[in-house]
Amino acid sequence: MINVITIDREYGAGGGDIAQKLAHRLGWKLWDELLTTEIARILDCDCGAVEEREEHRDPLFQRLFKAFMRGSLEGTQQAHQVRMVDADCIREAAEKVVLRAAEEGNCVIVGRGSWYHLQANPAAFHVFVYAPLEEKLRRLKSRGETEDEPETVDRDRADYIKQYFDVEWPSRSDYHLMINSSLGDDAVVDIILNSVGVMEGAGAR
Repeated sequence: MINVITIDREYGAGGGDIAQKLAHRLGWKLWDELLTTEIARILDCDCGAVEEREEHRDPLFQRLFKAFMRGSLEGTQQAHQVRMVDADCIREAAEKVVLRAAEEGNCVIVGRGSWYHLQANPAAFHVFVYAPLEEKLRRLKSRGETEDEPETVDRDRADYIKQYFDVEWPSRSDYHLMINSSLGDDAVVDIILNSVGVMEGAGAR
């Protein structure tokens, strides 16, 4: 029986909004902002520090600094004094939270590599939400988010996933359903629920 749905998404495609509606419809727990909060708790840092680095590679200067810390005797001796919230530790913490959330079940999990971490979980259904550029720009503008271009953010996310999971993003074989959010959020939620029902019915036969 499916008791976990992961929502992966292009930037600006509305995956977070769809996940929220889906969780509300099912009466399930939503792991989106809550996931960020839990990661921050594990790392003992502010949520803002996690949000800044989630699903992004570290900037070049930070990668160079980490290389120095790992490669020099002085850096090794002082490493315990330097607390750095970076992509490495966020990814590790995210995996722990995602696995724990899936173990509890009855939840919708947004991004953070959840589709990857739960590939072997037979109770998980994986969705990828995409949209045409004009639809993504419309959604972002409606939320007052116009600073980042969707293509730039998605390229950064693809680089991050390639580095940490060694897969091309998005990989069609990793998802049960890929859906265009320009159909409308409610329609997308309906299609996801119908698809889960079809998958469960097929498994029952």
